[in-house]
Amino acid sequence: MLVVKKLIIWPFVLILIGLSMNLVAQVTEEDYYKGNYVADVKKRATSAAPFLEIGVGARAQALGGAFTAIANDISALYWNPAGITQIQSVSISAIYTEWLANTRHEYFGLVIPLGGTFTWGINATILDYVDEQPVRTIDLPEGTGEYWLASDIALSTSFAVRITDRFSFGMSAKYIRMQIWNESASAAALDFGVLYKSQLKGLTLGTSISNFGTTMKLDGRDLVRAYDADKQNYSNDRLNVLYKMENYPLPLLFRFGIAYSISLTDKNHLTLTTDLNHPANNVESVNVGVEYCLMNMFYIRTGYESLYDSDSENGLTYGFGLEAPLKNSFGLSFNYSFADWGLLENVQRFSIDLKI
Repeated sequence: MLVVKKLIIWPFVLILIGLSMNLVAQVTEEDYYKGNYVADVKKRATSAAPFLEIGVGARAQALGGAFTAIANDISALYWNPAGITQIQSVSISAIYTEWLANTRHEYFGLVIPLGGTFTWGINATILDYVDEQPVRTIDLPEGTGEYWLASDIALSTSFAVRITDRFSFGMSAKYIRMQIWNESASAAALDFGVLYKSQLKGLTLGTSISNFGTTMKLDGRDLVRAYDADKQNYSNDRLNVLYKMENYPLPLLFRFGIAYSISLTDKNHLTLTTDLNHPANNVESVNVGVEYCLMNMFYIRTGYESLYDSDSENGLTYGFGLEAPLKNSFGLSFNYSFADWGLLENVQRFSIDLKI
C-alpha cells in the first residue's frame, strides 16, 4: 500500500519541480533582459579628443555657449569660422581657464582681415592635465628619475569669405594631438560655418559643423611588453607583444543658432541668442543666452547651457565685459564668465582681446 502511495505522489512532485524551474528560468531571463538592455541608449564617452568640446571665450560661455549666430570676435574661430568676416581689424586674443580637476585650458587666436571680403585666422588650443610628474613604481615609490606628462593640443588655420553683404562662409583645417607620457594619438579635421544676416533688422542665423575628420588611435613604445606565451614550459619568456588599441572618432558636432539684437537707444542694446546642439557622442541639447550692452562699453551677460540634457552637470552661466577704445584705432576688451558645474563645482574664464 505504501508503494502505491509513493507511485501516486512522485508524478505530482516531478510536475511541481518542472513548473518551478520553468518559472525561475522566465524570471531570470526577464531580469537579465532588463538589466542588460535599455531603450534609452546614450553615446557618452564614445569619441576621442574630448577637449575639443570645451567652449572657448569668456563672452561666449557667459552666454551659455549660445554663440553660433553671434560669432563676432576671435572665439568665432571655434564656434563658427564664418563669423571672423565681422572682424574689421587685426585682432589678438588670449584666454585662460582653470578647467575641471585642476587642469588648465588655454586658447590663443589671431585674425587678420585681408581686405575686401576675405579674412584669415589661426588659433591654438591647449589642455594641460599634468606637468612633469615623477614616474613611481612599487620598487621605487619616490620616483625612478623619469617624469611623465599628459596634454592635448589643437592647431588650426581658418579662412572665411563674405559672399554677399548678408551671407558669409568659413572653413577651418586643424591638427589634433593627444599625449600621455610616451603614448600619443593624432588626427586631422575640418570645421565649416555659415552666417546669414536676415532682412529683418537684428536677426542673424548661423550654423556650423565641427570636428569632421579622421579617427584617433594611441601608439607608443610603452605598448610593447615582454610576454611569456608558455609559463609551464621554458621556451622564450621575453617575446615582445604589442597591445592593440582601438580607433575612436572625433566628437563631431552640428550647431544651429539664432540671435536677435534690439537697439534700445543709440548706445544701449539687448541681444537674445539660442543654439541647438546635435553631437554625435551625446544627446541633443539647447543653449540660451542674454546680453545687455550699456553705453557701447559695459556688458552684462547670463545664459543656460545643456537644456534637455538630464545627465548634464553644467547649467547656469553669467559674466560681464568691458570694451575700451585706446588711442588711434587700438581697442582692448576684457571678459569674465562663471559657469556652474554642480558636483564639479564651477569654471571661471578670463579673456583679453586686442584690436590693432
